[in-house]
Amino acid sequence: MKLDEKNLKSFLEGLYYVYARRKLINPDPLYFLYDYEIYNREIVGLIASSLAYGRVNQIMKSVKFILKYLTGDPKKFLLSNANFNIIPESFKHRFTAAYDINNLLKNISEVLKKYNSIENFMCECISIKNNNLLEALNIFSDELSKNKREKSFNLISAPRDNSACKRLFLYLKWLVRSDEVDPGGWKIIKPAQLIVPTDTHMYNIAKKLGFTSRKSADLKTALEITEGFKKICPDDPAKYDFVLTRFGIRAGLNFDSL
Repeated sequence: MKLDEKNLKSFLEGLYYVYARRKLINPDPLYFLYDYEIYNREIVGLIASSLAYGRVNQIMKSVKFILKYLTGDPKKFLLSNANFNIIPESFKHRFTAAYDINNLLKNISEVLKKYNSIENFMCECISIKNNNLLEALNIFSDELSKNKREKSFNLISAPRDNSACKRLFLYLKWLVRSDEVDPGGWKIIKPAQLIVPTDTHMYNIAKKLGFTSRKSADLKTALEITEGFKKICPDDPAKYDFVLTRFGIRAGLNFDSL
């Protein structure tokens, strides 16, 4: 698909108008965030985004399973719990075991005890790295991934590893943007700073749009794709992420047919 910048913006705005609707969210792990105020939403969002890999039905099942153990008020539960064998050993989500989730919950609890919110911790990371978001996210990842088992699957990826960090950037999009789809709540990061979450679906779509010709979906590719969207929407490059990725998730939507 090759459209000039003006026609491409009209095309994307049309998709946004039609598909950026809350009723089209399910199935998507974002669905779980709407049940919570921001102080819990940031916790639930981190859990949900961390498991956002594999088949979407399994993602939904896994997130729902974990949330039922956090008793409706995840922040209060994590701050008051001294035992972090919360999720039973029977839990398994592809490469993620119960230990991995319990370790993440313990790390979230320690962040909350020290900073009172995950956003406050992110603010500290950004301050340490002089407003360099990618460098700040390395600190963010390290703290929330500490004590993980050697060679276990990274629930919170770090930009220094040069992966696309799709789940981490998805988390930021959910917490920073605010519209009918993304619930928002964070103020420390602006939508203009977001990096487009790049998975196979977005990578293939971005190639069709002419935003990248790179051979793999790594961090450089995600940054290149983001620059492509910034030409269309400089203040909100991740605006069209949800509507474009519906074509890889919802039955009956085929990007090639547009």
